[in-house]
Amino acid sequence: MQSDIILQTRGLTKEFRGFVAVNNVDLSVRRGAIHALIGPNGAGKTTFFNLLTKFHAPTRGAILFDGIDITQEKPAQTARRGIVRSFQISAVFGQLSVLENVRVALQRRLGVDYCFWRAERSLEQLHHRVEELLDQVGLRTHLHTAAGDLPYGRKRTLEIATTLALEPELLLLDEPTQGMGHEDVDRIKHLIKAVSAGRTILMVEHNMKVVSDISDTITVLQRGEILAEGPYAEVAADPAVREAYMGAEDE
Repeated sequence: MQSDIILQTRGLTKEFRGFVAVNNVDLSVRRGAIHALIGPNGAGKTTFFNLLTKFHAPTRGAILFDGIDITQEKPAQTARRGIVRSFQISAVFGQLSVLENVRVALQRRLGVDYCFWRAERSLEQLHHRVEELLDQVGLRTHLHTAAGDLPYGRKRTLEIATTLALEPELLLLDEPTQGMGHEDVDRIKHLIKAVSAGRTILMVEHNMKVVSDISDTITVLQRGEILAEGPYAEVAADPAVREAYMGAEDE
């Protein structure tokens, strides 16, 4: 029987030459939820993401995905399990078209990403799925636009489309609305909610309006440790959270 918990960390810790960036974190992410990880700068959020996706090896502790211990896996092994991450900085191929960016991700999913000898027309079988994904994120009209020519918010939208092409079971979003104007923030917020159907999302996000509007559960990190956890109303009312994070946000 499939567990309700898709991702779990037990005592996860990362030290850098004596500095403890993540300290004994026990986190459980429910299957199908939108789970937000928040906290002030330096709280350990990105380091925690780096541990989950194997960019860092933990000093101690364990990471379980679908009940399987994946702590010692290589990044590619973890990605193949369906854990896919977007980054703070938009990561698209600027010289390629919107269509080609998503197609590259589909090629990787199908195991033909290194078949350079194949004629481009042989990849046209992927175009229907590309168009479906671009419809889903509202980029169908930009099919042949160079990704580098897109406005910043649309580039982030394209990045989400490429991650969806990898068919993630768990999608890790690292500050998806960073640097965006109000209109783009709303667009990305609604997009995250829409693509959460049938998958689990764990996101690091500073915009508290986004967090409060779409998150099922919020975990607050401070100095690498969990300070509080629960639904937004409960976490926002916690005096320790207001002092450590909410208050700083209002200043």
